[in-house]
Amino acid sequence: MKKGFYTIMSAQFFSSLADNALFVAAVELLRTSGAGEWQRAALVPMFALFYVVLAPFVGAFADAVPKGKVMFVSNSIKVVGCLLMLFGTHPLLAYAVVGLGAAAYSPAKYGILTELLPPSQLVKANGWIEGLTIGSIILGVLLGGQLVGPHIAPWLTSIDMPFVETGIDSPAESAIASLVSLYVIAALFNLYIPRTDATLQPFPAQPMALVRDFSDCNAKLWNDKLGQISLATTTLFWGVSGNLRYIVLAWAAAALGYSTTQASSLVGVVAVGTAVGAVVASMAMTLDQATRVIALGIAMGLLVVGMNVIDNVWVAAPFLILLGGLGGFLVVPMNALLQHRGHNLMGAGRSIAVQNFNEQACILALGAFYTGMTRGGMSAFGAITIFGLLVAGTMWLIGRWHQRNLREHPDELARLLSMARSDGH
Repeated sequence: MKKGFYTIMSAQFFSSLADNALFVAAVELLRTSGAGEWQRAALVPMFALFYVVLAPFVGAFADAVPKGKVMFVSNSIKVVGCLLMLFGTHPLLAYAVVGLGAAAYSPAKYGILTELLPPSQLVKANGWIEGLTIGSIILGVLLGGQLVGPHIAPWLTSIDMPFVETGIDSPAESAIASLVSLYVIAALFNLYIPRTDATLQPFPAQPMALVRDFSDCNAKLWNDKLGQISLATTTLFWGVSGNLRYIVLAWAAAALGYSTTQASSLVGVVAVGTAVGAVVASMAMTLDQATRVIALGIAMGLLVVGMNVIDNVWVAAPFLILLGGLGGFLVVPMNALLQHRGHNLMGAGRSIAVQNFNEQACILALGAFYTGMTRGGMSAFGAITIFGLLVAGTMWLIGRWHQRNLREHPDELARLLSMARSDGH
């Protein structure tokens, strides 16, 4: 791997570490302030909001500006979101601002991979960056849980600045304040990301031109016989995974009686499995083999339903590792295939923005659905059942869709798979 790849990985690690710790701290902030559970569940769709709203613009922005600079600005926006959360803005609104920074960050983070590395290294690069991201999820949720827990929180809240009254008094507020430093570290790494030789694409002056361009790009990916399958799979995977992050917290409280600090460790357990699956997939799979993992998505959905019968942590931990492992092995080759097709059909930043739009729209829709169910009184067990059956059923339909493509468009699929095979070696 080129030297700049490791700088990208370092920046991604600290930014993602802070993102995931902040999620746990925000859940605890809402819980201790007396907000209803539906507001805690609403953190997930609020984070996804700007991914969806700004999707036509962030991809073009990432293609028009050096991607290291885009990532620096994005982390700065996340710092603003943290400060808003600390100083009076409703946590849901402030968390949406953090999501704004993440929405701008993602097209640059993934887009620079296709500019910096040859296609033959894309699956490996995705495996490592997804593995590192998931490692940061593990450490991030554990860090967030500990920062609001009984051991570290009292020490954080005891820290005072001379002659300055910050108004930061609760464990959750102290945790959020400390996480600002992680975003600053990530931003410093962003300054050292190398400028690639890729040509910058002009940013259109008319907003509606961007909307039309984005719509065209979205249509291109959905009409591509390989792009549509990989896009459908990753959209569903991240839509459900994004919401399971909170559902596991709610399930651990209901099934095991865990606090936020204890429950956060189980979110990390899922991520351990996902990291292992991602790394194994990066070593075992190639671009042209990506569609072979569809059956794993069906199995993953059925395993989600199985969470309902678990009430012992010693059973839950290996079960969640297996669940995460299937997800990691599923998403890495599909994500690489989607990047490959997107890079061939349009600019790297635009293709990642289309991917983010679809994935985050799924997170937003499913999150709003789960929030509505929670506000209506549905238990975590009921939500888990619905999500699991949704994953299994939809992955089965995606598999049928791909088989139909193979029957009805054999020549086109053969050509696209040949391209993936030649580029992937």
